[in-house]
Amino acid sequence: MQHKLSLKTFVSAVILILWMTPITSTAQDTFMMPPAEVAALVDAPSAPSLQISRDNSFMLLLHSPGRPSIEDVAQPELRLAGTRINPRTNGPSRAGYVNRITIKDAQTLQERDVTGLPENPVIQNVSLSPDSRHIAFTLTRTNHIELWITDVASGQARRLGDVRINNTWAGSPLDWSPDSQFLLARTIPANRGAAPEQPIAPTGPIIQEATGAPAPARTFQDLLANPHDEALFDYYFTSEITRVALNGSTTRFAEPAIYSRTAFSPDGRFLLVGRVVRPYSYTVPGSRFPNVTDVRNMRGEVVAVITEQPLLDNIPIAPNSTFEGRRSITWRNDAPSTLFFVEAQDGGDSRNQVEFRDIAYLLDAPFTGEPVELARLQHRYAGIAWANNGLAFINETWRATRTSRTWHVQPGTPSAEPRLIFDLNFEDRYGNPGSPEFIRNEFGQNVMHLSPDGTEIFMTGIGASPEGNRPFLRAMHLETLEMRELWRSASPYFETVVNIVDAGATRIITRRESVNEPPNFFERNLADDSERTLTSFPHPTPELIDVPSEFVQFERADGLTLTGQLLLPVGYDAERDGRLPLVIWAYPREFASAAAAGQVSDSPYRFNSISFWGPHFLVTQGYAVLANAAMPIVAPAPDIEPNESFIEQLTLNAEAGIDFVVDRGIADRNRVAIGGHSYGAFMTANLLAHTDLFKAGIARSGAYNRSLTPFGFQAEPRNIWEARDTYIRMSPFFYAHQIKTPILFIHGDADNNSGTFPMQSERMFAAVRGTGGTARLVMLPHESHGYRARESLMHMLWETIEWLDTYVKNAE
Repeated sequence: MQHKLSLKTFVSAVILILWMTPITSTAQDTFMMPPAEVAALVDAPSAPSLQISRDNSFMLLLHSPGRPSIEDVAQPELRLAGTRINPRTNGPSRAGYVNRITIKDAQTLQERDVTGLPENPVIQNVSLSPDSRHIAFTLTRTNHIELWITDVASGQARRLGDVRINNTWAGSPLDWSPDSQFLLARTIPANRGAAPEQPIAPTGPIIQEATGAPAPARTFQDLLANPHDEALFDYYFTSEITRVALNGSTTRFAEPAIYSRTAFSPDGRFLLVGRVVRPYSYTVPGSRFPNVTDVRNMRGEVVAVITEQPLLDNIPIAPNSTFEGRRSITWRNDAPSTLFFVEAQDGGDSRNQVEFRDIAYLLDAPFTGEPVELARLQHRYAGIAWANNGLAFINETWRATRTSRTWHVQPGTPSAEPRLIFDLNFEDRYGNPGSPEFIRNEFGQNVMHLSPDGTEIFMTGIGASPEGNRPFLRAMHLETLEMRELWRSASPYFETVVNIVDAGATRIITRRESVNEPPNFFERNLADDSERTLTSFPHPTPELIDVPSEFVQFERADGLTLTGQLLLPVGYDAERDGRLPLVIWAYPREFASAAAAGQVSDSPYRFNSISFWGPHFLVTQGYAVLANAAMPIVAPAPDIEPNESFIEQLTLNAEAGIDFVVDRGIADRNRVAIGGHSYGAFMTANLLAHTDLFKAGIARSGAYNRSLTPFGFQAEPRNIWEARDTYIRMSPFFYAHQIKTPILFIHGDADNNSGTFPMQSERMFAAVRGTGGTARLVMLPHESHGYRARESLMHMLWETIEWLDTYVKNAE
């Protein structure tokens, strides 16, 4: 007679087993190297990024070095209030950087490197002055960060001012004045002294308290944990605001504080300042700590306090929820000194039923009067684009209905009735009309780019269609809302608009690529249909230019259209070489409707970049690869969440992908692997737990036990107490005993992504091992959610190839 275990009994038994099951440790292995042709992908040079000057007279090419070494990644690190910093430099511990800057003339295309830099410079926060005459940036030394500047005309770089930059808070620590005459920089306070020392013994227990009010929070990491952390946070994040003139002279602008933001008014007369204040929290990151926003004059004096935001530790997890009080505080870009902000009318809780969710306001200098109402929104505010007194577009959105609306409001006449411009389903890619392009106004601020006669607005979009994405440039008439197409990407290229050069949009800069041509930049003249090449970045891996790549579409059993990129080994011939082992790599996404889920979301003309981060490199090892395989999870009905049929739809998607490549005569059905990163790893473990479709799995940096993310994950809007069975059913951890297919877990031991604690992979491995499965756990030292060190990447590739060769390619 069979006995049926209750869910509670089953979960308790699993936890008890794992508590008693040790994780077997092995001796520290050395980093391994993959085959030379795969290692070459990691070492391949990357193309520089590009910045265009405001006057369109030149471009900056920002060159990045190769992959950092494990020694670089293993530098000292403090993890405070959700941010990771290097205590030696007082800057970020894991940010990328530039080691070379090239100035390229937009007319002659002549290039010249910035000179005067030290050897092997670490350059960050590159910022062009509003008048396009100077380039400011930070330069990181061994134990501090300096402010540097380059004169564009000479290309000569020099240190600016005897200041040490504090680059701990997110965002740039530099702000150019609108007249380009000076910078405001966040600097380390003079005479700061030594960092607080860790006390030998604590002064008391660590206490947290709940007072009866709901305070849900996602599984944030790197939070403050004790009074010493609080002292370190104060020490490293406190900065002064220093005014630095172009001749290097410095003046203190504002007192020491933890500054979260600074922004000049368009006319340069005021500065919007945000600063973090106590009390701190051990449950949410610094971005949710109490914050005071004020306006200061150019002497640094407080003119007006705009808001005193409390600790945000009780924001509901329901989608579109926010906090009470003034938020989204910004300057009106088309006015000298007018503030804009929004206030929730539903208490910030999207579950409350009200007529209007948000009200948007304007507040003119001197910011002490009553704000003027600009718009009432039925849904949640989602951004604003300015043009002039008679035109701004304000957006609202609502997840439950996938609604996105755009309204025409008149900032100069706030009482004017708003006019509806777009009422869209944001999942409907085919129906997306695009978004406004921007141009600099007399204040140097971004405003919507209107035609010279003011009757049209220029719009760009991805141009999704059943044939794939075809980006466009259009002119929308502001009265009739009719669209006039000015340009559209055409085969065999995938091309997007980067910048509009002239007032009438007859000259544009585009970024263009094709299957065998890497992305490069071009200037197009739409009047005479001519073009000019601006950059000629070479193919990063010319030895793999002949890898067959095909954008494919196929159907799952219920008729839903799926897509993917099918790659094959160079020279593969089905008749001669027979069927290949197949690797499918995917990342699930939720949709409210099958119509939206079945839309094509890519282009057949994207550059065939053979990635070492995705599965593409496996074509060099004799595998067929179905990369970016669509894994839609569609709501079964309008009032049912997509995750209620998560496992069933994963299975349908996987079966369809396998059937398609097998029916093409390419893949061997008995030699198929599944893999993914993050939510793709979660998908992988679920497919291995609930199907027998695969020979092996690769699960990188995943989360497998949703009871450890009880206040929501990915797009799941409910907490575990509202959808307990769904959380458990979707957690492969509770079905680890069913995983008999070999699974490779890889995880960075310093993963700071919300929800994907390293413990997730450690416990999942223990569960599979403890119940008799075949698994391997690889913890990469000092690595976060994405892996950076060259040694780590090489080892990840070696582990992947070894695992797949053993359990897939050479499987009987």
